[in-house]
Amino acid sequence: MDPLEQKRAVGTPRQVVSTCCVSQVIHAGLYYGPDSIKTKLCLKGREMMYDFCAKHDIPHRNCKKWIVAQTDQQWEDCINVHKHAASIGVPTRFVSLDEGRRREPDVQAKTGILESTSTGIVDSHTLMEFLQDDFKEKGGECAFHSPVTRIETINGGKEGYRIYTGGGVGEDSSITAETLINSAGLFAVGINNMVLPKHKHRVPYFAKGSYFSYSSSAPKPSTLIYPAPEPGLGGLGTHLTLDMSGRMRFGPDVEWVDDPNDLAVNESRLEDAIKAIVKYLPSIKREAIGLDYAGIRPKLGKMGAVASGKGFQDFVIQKEDGYEGFVNLLGIESPGLTSSLAIAEMVEGLLYDSVPRYLIDAKHEHNGEGLLEDV
Repeated sequence: MDPLEQKRAVGTPRQVVSTCCVSQVIHAGLYYGPDSIKTKLCLKGREMMYDFCAKHDIPHRNCKKWIVAQTDQQWEDCINVHKHAASIGVPTRFVSLDEGRRREPDVQAKTGILESTSTGIVDSHTLMEFLQDDFKEKGGECAFHSPVTRIETINGGKEGYRIYTGGGVGEDSSITAETLINSAGLFAVGINNMVLPKHKHRVPYFAKGSYFSYSSSAPKPSTLIYPAPEPGLGGLGTHLTLDMSGRMRFGPDVEWVDDPNDLAVNESRLEDAIKAIVKYLPSIKREAIGLDYAGIRPKLGKMGAVASGKGFQDFVIQKEDGYEGFVNLLGIESPGLTSSLAIAEMVEGLLYDSVPRYLIDAKHEHNGEGLLEDV
């Protein structure tokens, strides 16, 4: 198997543009419909990720997450998340305001706190480098600087796929493969449209999320802090995340863009971010908050994070009828990092007709009653 990658290496800043890799959060799986692929893969992937990181000494930590409510309505939303989490076996607990003040004295929660006890963080760059090295040790080869320019289907995939790449020097080169896995992230819709007929083409949408740094040593919470979700947002609000060194950052926000390479942090969004941050961290030093970096979510439509009824977009992970050996992965945004090992297991099952049992009843492109979209 030969992965084709247009960037120079795995984990480079210009490659890791999905917000799920930038945040480096191991998500619990709180926010999706119970029958969705996102839920099933996130729950399984979370277990696999913790086990995998422990086995291979990949830096990670179960630091937990708080969802903080400032109004009665937000507290009702937290209660609903708790009930949903209980129904799918995800552990959450209510934290009293007194306990909250003892554990995180700088965090403000006026009406309540819901704690996700299985949420954590992982060093995603070390993880990706390990996976690359492991792949190469098992005989795989990675073709970097190889952006795909076109794909020819040979006899409906029965005789494989001819994949053309161009690195900017000379003519395109090509390889022929029996199996084609479209896991191109932000560029997956483009690959989809190279392979499938016009009536199956899709339009990509890109939701940029800017992150903001913090240069002061205080306050310094040790828990991930998320505001209670607000209807109509394309994400879960500007929240506080940590890296393995304890460095604090805020984000991502939501900004719809046309170019998947538009990774410039928009300075005009800083003031709105600060307004969101001080709601749950009022002692923050505003002058210490600055621009950091951005990631982009690969979306299949302009959908809000609060999905009431229609409006929830599930992962698309499926074989395409009439295209033997082709597995299509579209809209793999967060919780894509958390789900990644389970996604690989699912793709293997699709290719070799051995889909894991926990996925049998999951609905592709679930459009039923959803909850929230994790970012």
